Amino acid sequence: MTLNALRFKMDTLRFLDERTAAGDTFFELQSRPERRLLVWQPEGLAEIFRSEHRMRLASSSTVEPLSGHHSLLFANGPRHTAYRKVIGARLRGRPLAACRDTIRQEAEAALEDVRPGSVVNLPEWSRALALRIISRVLFGHVDHELLTTFTRWLDSALGTRSRMLAYRYLRLPPAVPTPWRTFQRRRADLCDRVLRAAPHATDGSLTAVLRDGEPPLGALGDDDLTDQVLSLLFAGHETTASAMTSALYWLGRHPDVLADVRAELAATSADGAVAEDVPLLDAVCREVLRISPPAMIAGNRVLTEDMDILGHRAAAGTRLTPCIYAAHRQTDLYPDPLRFDPGRFLGQRTQAQRYLPFGGGTRRCLGADFASMEMRMVLAAVLRTRDVRVLSPHKATFALRGQVLCFGPTLLATVG
Repeated sequence: MTLNALRFKMDTLRFLDERTAAGDTFFELQSRPERRLLVWQPEGLAEIFRSEHRMRLASSSTVEPLSGHHSLLFANGPRHTAYRKVIGARLRGRPLAACRDTIRQEAEAALEDVRPGSVVNLPEWSRALALRIISRVLFGHVDHELLTTFTRWLDSALGTRSRMLAYRYLRLPPAVPTPWRTFQRRRADLCDRVLRAAPHATDGSLTAVLRDGEPPLGALGDDDLTDQVLSLLFAGHETTASAMTSALYWLGRHPDVLADVRAELAATSADGAVAEDVPLLDAVCREVLRISPPAMIAGNRVLTEDMDILGHRAAAGTRLTPCIYAAHRQTDLYPDPLRFDPGRFLGQRTQAQRYLPFGGGTRRCLGADFASMEMRMVLAAVLRTRDVRVLSPHKATFALRGQVLCFGPTLLATVG
């Protein structure tokens, strides 16, 4: 592993900040034995997204142990297409609109836990809320026992930097009693819970659709089913929770924007589900996803044949990493990119290769529309009924939780 590849793994944010400040358009992390290119220039991203038939998605050493070997997150070819068709249909159109009541009900219930005068741990509160919402989408109800077990398991791997480093790099053989062996045992227990819960999933819920073998996906084995449920639990709450927390942080640091959003909400009864009903709130959400995108990269692609990218020849076997974080901080696209400015998105359409918080191409996040609606609705509910102020916002810092950009585990806020 080269020094640059090591820095990208161990000191990711500082490394990327240096590269964008240097004006790089792409960067070679290593040349041998496997060439790795970090790409964030719009034309390069466009080339990747329109040439995906010439590449496959590579697994992630951080995410795959969480999601499983059969996960839809890393499926390729016809299997990936089948997953997208079956799951994507439940997260668009009428099924998406039907989720409004779920989001509204869970947001109202969560706000009961943050009474005026209290102090709340924002990351924990946001993750618990987002997890209950995705549980209802997955099972048709909140499985509290399953969610508690899932949260403790996830926290054991990603809860602190030391745990995350141990999870990533101390994977000793199963015979050795280590946190890695404990992680695997807990995952096996969690899979058993999923299999016990699956028969009770409400008809029409995502788990029921997967359980019943809807075409073109067909019947799933136990390992396949549990991997998909765990993948959807993880992907369906972690990034959205980070985005909601970040939004409250940025609004707290910009009281003028916060006042304007509250004025917009006061002038309408809209719940935020439809972006056009709350254009400023929607612009705030878009700017939050630009300046602090929860997903740092848009999946690692491996070329299956030679390809030209940004005028350079890349051989088959080259790993291409589209970098969302760096793409959103290019000064020629976003002047003064470190400035929080929702005005960038008011009345503006942005090209997919310039703004990609949900990735792009055939790998664009299946839940993008759902997550955007959830973010707007939760923020609308919070801002209408609570005054949430982050304690010491100027001292708060972003960090990585696995591959998700978020705040540390103890970002506290007062509630008025």
